[in-house]
Parts: sequence; structure tokens; C-alpha cells
Amino acid sequence: MSSTDSKHRQTAEQAPSDATTYRFVELGGEGQVETASLAEECALAISYNGISYAVMMVSPTSLEDFVAGFSLSNAVVQSIDEIYDIQLEGEGIALHAEVDIGNRAFWSFKEQRRNLAGTTGCGLCGVEALEQALPRLPALEPAPLPPARHFVNLRQRINEAQELARRSGALHAALFVDDEGELRLCREDIGRHNALDKLVGALLRQRLDPRAGFAVVTSRCSLELIHKAVRAGLSTLVSLSAPTTLTVEWARRHHLNLIHLPHHSAPRVYSPAPPREVPTP
Repeated sequence: MSSTDSKHRQTAEQAPSDATTYRFVELGGEGQVETASLAEECALAISYNGISYAVMMVSPTSLEDFVAGFSLSNAVVQSIDEIYDIQLEGEGIALHAEVDIGNRAFWSFKEQRRNLAGTTGCGLCGVEALEQALPRLPALEPAPLPPARHFVNLRQRINEAQELARRSGALHAALFVDDEGELRLCREDIGRHNALDKLVGALLRQRLDPRAGFAVVTSRCSLELIHKAVRAGLSTLVSLSAPTTLTVEWARRHHLNLIHLPHHSAPRVYSPAPPREVPTP
């Protein structure tokens, strides 16, 4: 996959841009003016082979990673090799990503759009929405759990890796810890889904094995994040917040290791399901 430089392109290798500084006064204070760094946000329109698909509100960093991960997690493509090129254009808060995808992926993409258009006003829109919310996904090959030692001081290491969040707050992060326990990648965004898409895109574009380690999300672990993890081929997803019942059930069903890392206790493995206790005779 090749890509052409543009004025506002951010790649996986570039350092995150500085947050924007704003002046403020404290309510009920003495009127002293202070400054704070705030997270940046922009609108990114995404098109595939000239056909518009979506407009997403994102943080303007690692945008090629985001587009690659978004394309895979939304089933527009089945592999990174079906993305031939990503062109990023625009200025300020309005950016556009033109994505060149292969013929097979483009045919499937157009067919999906045709089916969605055909449901307008016919009473099937709810069915389409349910199919998107609860899609049929192939189960992963079961993988061993990461060793407990890889979780030592992990929260502290995550905080140190979140460069943008330390400056501005209001950002979620998705990170990848390799099979040696090293924190290899950190991607941040105003949207929790976007952060994971950026991480998946970075793994794909850098040709890193998503099963040789585990991903961490700092946000609430919603069902959509389970979908993205399974589609990306991740073996293990770690969440800093407790999962819901539905995310646990879907993780178990699709053989995705799901671990919750609480603040002050040991990691909790929810998937795979622990063996049932055998009553003592």
C-alpha cells in the first residue's frame, strides 16, 4: 500500500501534534486568566474508489492508521492487502480520505450500499441495524492467555505512553503489548472506537502479528470493540473498565481472550470461561 504526502497527513511514525491551548478563568474565582491544552478534533470524510461512505469525528493524528483499521473493522475490506492507497487531503477541521481498494472489496462494498438503499421506507431498516449491531463473525483460533508478569505496572506504563492525554485530557487510548511484555504501540483519539481502529491500522500497516501480544483499551469495553478485535484477529483484549455481560458472552463465543485490569487488584479473566467448580462429594 502506497500513500502520497499531503499538508495535513499524520502517519503512524510521526509524533502526535501539540494540543491547542485555550485561555480560561475559574468560576467564582478572582478573574485570573490561565491556560489549558485541549484535545483537537476534526471531521474526516472517507470515500472508497470515489464513493462516499462516512464522516467521522476524529483526533487529527495517525489518520492513515485510522482509515486502515476502520476499513477492516467495518468489513469494507477483509485484509490490509485490499487497500491499495490512501490519499489524505484538506485543511483545518475538514479532511478527506480517498481510499483505493481492490475490485473484490469494491464490488462487495457497492452491493452492501445497494442493499441498504433498497431498505429505505420498507420496514427493514431495523433489521439492517440489528445485523450491524449483532453481526455474524468467524470464531478465532483459541490462544493462550498472556503471562501475569506482563501486567505488572501496566496502568502506569499506559499513563506514561498517553502523550496527548497527559497534555489535554479527553482522549481514549488503545495500546499493544507484544509477547515480550513490551508496550509497542499507543494510539489516542477522542473516540474509543477510533482509538482501537487506529491501533488495528498501525498493526496492519507495520505488519505486526495481532496474536503475538494483546491489545489494551482505556475506555469502556463495549460490544463494538469486541467486533473490531475479532475482525482484526487479536487474540486478547484487555480493558481498564469492567465488561458487560454481552461483551463477555460474545468474547467467549468467538474465542477472544477478555481480561479486565482493575485499579487495585489482579487481572480478571472473563474469557475463556473458567472451569465450573466440581462439588465436593
